[in-house]
Amino acid sequence: MTETRHASGAPWRNFYGRFRGKTLRPMQERYLEEDLPRLALQGVGWEENPGRAPLDLVSVFGDRPVWLEIGFGGGEHLVHLAERHPEVGFIGCEPFVNGVAMLLGKLRDSGADNVRLHPGDARDLFDVLSAGSVARTYLLYPDPWPKARHHRRRFVTEEHLAPLHRVMTPGAELRVATDIPDYVRQTLVEVPRAGFDWLAEGPEDWRRPWDGWLSTRYEQKALREGRVPHYLAFARR
Repeated sequence: MTETRHASGAPWRNFYGRFRGKTLRPMQERYLEEDLPRLALQGVGWEENPGRAPLDLVSVFGDRPVWLEIGFGGGEHLVHLAERHPEVGFIGCEPFVNGVAMLLGKLRDSGADNVRLHPGDARDLFDVLSAGSVARTYLLYPDPWPKARHHRRRFVTEEHLAPLHRVMTPGAELRVATDIPDYVRQTLVEVPRAGFDWLAEGPEDWRRPWDGWLSTRYEQKALREGRVPHYLAFARR
């Protein structure tokens, strides 16, 4: 995992809760040992890139556009996208090692070769992405940090949205899915303030998932527990 701090060297506030959950199965340990070194983006960590030199994404993906998923959970949505869009290069960020192991297993089964990973904080990645290098970003069922005193740790704050805005191309979409009404409220306040325009054309647009949407395990849990998914799309101004 990369050390989590600002480009200035000051420490970040984490917007996620923990790095590891249940004990990994032997096969998952094998995925991390054998596949992660090959699929992890090089040059994101502070030790290997203390000067924060920009990544050369052309050497990784060629001339393909790059889409980013922040906090990919178990990876089912990311792998689904990669299979549907072989013409796109995908970067997945996830600090939770169990989720990384799950994704690596899905990639082995899939055979998709257009995914690279950053197993750490997305903000460290923002430091080393060139301006305008990301053509689409997904933020799906992020940690809600339900207590009011923790709301500043949510991703939809200036601390996270400003560097995301910098690395996205003008007109690029930011797609946010959440089942937490207060997270919806904060998203609709903070994301436009950070330089993104809400793309809703009618009052019911938030009910409709995007074309090709794959319902994630987090969404299925929300539905079982009676919570309502919201789908919000924004364009980088």
